[in-house]
Amino acid sequence: MTDELKQEFDAARIKHLLFKSKLRSFLYGSNTAEAPIRDPQQCSLGHWISQYLLSRYGFLPESQQLDEVHNRIHLEANRLMDVAQRGQRDEAIDGLAEINRLADQITQLLRTLEEKIRTERF
Repeated sequence: MTDELKQEFDAARIKHLLFKSKLRSFLYGSNTAEAPIRDPQQCSLGHWISQYLLSRYGFLPESQQLDEVHNRIHLEANRLMDVAQRGQRDEAIDGLAEINRLADQITQLLRTLEEKIRTERF
């Protein structure tokens, strides 16, 4: 169980890093698919949250918090992508500071959830 749990949360962290990487690539001008960056339901972490986390541990307040922060990071990503598409690429790139702040919250919530689930044995 604990190895499986570790694998699940490691996979979630990788999905989260992939989102940040895709957003950064887009803002720096690469031709990256927009939908998984813009839509939290098309994002691989969003799939993991709805299909794994909320279905098993949706009763934990941290699961709900993670879902909320995940939606917020996508709202901010949309805003930055729109700014970049209006030709204000530098301003959009400056906005990565807020993305990083939200990303840190996601990372912390993933850590907290993994530890809570591991120790509580739900």
